[in-house]
Amino acid sequence: MHDRELLFDLARAAGPVGYEDSVRAVVREALAPAVDRIDTDAMGNVVGTVEGEGDREVVVAAHMDEIGFMVSRVTDDGFLRLDALGGWNAQILRAQPVTVHTDDGTVAGVIGAEPAHTRDEDDVEDIDDLAVDLGLDGDAAAETVSVGDVVTLDAEPRLLGDCVTGKALDDRAGVYAMLAAARAADPDATVHFCATVQEEVGLRGARAVATDDRFDPDLVLALDGTLERSVPGVDAAETVSTLGDGVGIKRKDASVIPSPAVIEWLTDVAEAEGIAHQREVAANIGTDTGALQNAGGAVLSGALSIPVRYHHSPVETAHRDDLSATVALLTAALSRTASLVE
Repeated sequence: MHDRELLFDLARAAGPVGYEDSVRAVVREALAPAVDRIDTDAMGNVVGTVEGEGDREVVVAAHMDEIGFMVSRVTDDGFLRLDALGGWNAQILRAQPVTVHTDDGTVAGVIGAEPAHTRDEDDVEDIDDLAVDLGLDGDAAAETVSVGDVVTLDAEPRLLGDCVTGKALDDRAGVYAMLAAARAADPDATVHFCATVQEEVGLRGARAVATDDRFDPDLVLALDGTLERSVPGVDAAETVSTLGDGVGIKRKDASVIPSPAVIEWLTDVAEAEGIAHQREVAANIGTDTGALQNAGGAVLSGALSIPVRYHHSPVETAHRDDLSATVALLTAALSRTASLVE
């Protein structure tokens, strides 16, 4: 892994869907020295461009938003009711510390949990069953927090054996790999490195990039986390990817079937460079590639996937070797686009 501090800064930063300001600041600071120009569009996508020779253009995208919540109601007794920003498994959210982001700063809270003595076995079914406790009475809570404030999990990234763990590695791991490649690559085409927003609610930021008249890509590549389920209780046939086996080269997900020519090209580059890689087929996730592939007309498309265990939780886990492999493959591929796009 090239830069642990950068990855941890990305994972630590708050960036719930539609409110990506804090992580956007980290991205801009890291990306600006590696590109010829950097812009932020009206939706909040950050685009850093490296001008290459010739007329080939490549768009590389990774989404910087994370799933979170929005306050839907402040109750008379001081609790916050929530509306989801993205897809949560509500059962994992009991007993989680959270941060509420208000106009006046951040406020600590916890999502409470019933003690074992009184808990019904199936007492949490969806977000409506949860509430945030601020440790304040109703009047103080209403003065401190407003409807529409956003909420994120409070989870610090840390090393875990050969892995890293924390919140939002889907897709801060992909953003990290894109930024690291932008620093290392010597591309043979003009490359637009795009940190996108609102992926978790329908690939919205990537769709804005795909329809932006400033870009006319010959190739689009997206980086995202993919499911890694090689854990007790999950059938081996349902694992999708394996931690430590390298970068995933996507064959299919619910949003896209990448171009076979791009799949073959990425595989050839990986094998020529000795980069560990694995095949990926995922039936129930989507990625920015789905929005980039055809929103502005047909374009060659591919996707690189980082295996992430415990998706959409405060303990998302990625292997450091897989991160390094992703950086290496993207870096190498960007120097060889001429072999794919003539």
